[in-house]
Amino acid sequence: MVFNNLLMIFNQVFLQATPTPAKKKEEKSYNSNETARRSLAKTISWRIIGTLDTILISWLITGTFLFAISIGAIELFTKMILYFFHERIWNSIKFGK
Repeated sequence: MVFNNLLMIFNQVFLQATPTPAKKKEEKSYNSNETARRSLAKTISWRIIGTLDTILISWLITGTFLFAISIGAIELFTKMILYFFHERIWNSIKFGK
C-alpha cells in the first residue's frame, strides 16, 4: 500500500504534471533552473529515505523500536524543512551550473 502511494505521487509529480512554459516561468523563483515544486518533491522523497535510515539506526542503537520511531518522527519534519531551504539556496547559486 505504501509503495503504491509513493508510485502514485511519483507519477503525478514527474510524469503527468508537466507545467506549460508560461506556468513553469511563474513557478520559478530565485532565478533558478528548477521549480519550487520539484524541490519540494525531491525534499519529500529524500526525507522518506533519510527517516527510514534514522529509524533503523536508532533501533539498532537503542534496541527500542518505539524510541526509534519517536526520533524518526521528530527528525522527519526538522530535516525536511532544512533540506527544502538548503535546496532553494543552492539552486540560486551559480557555482557549477
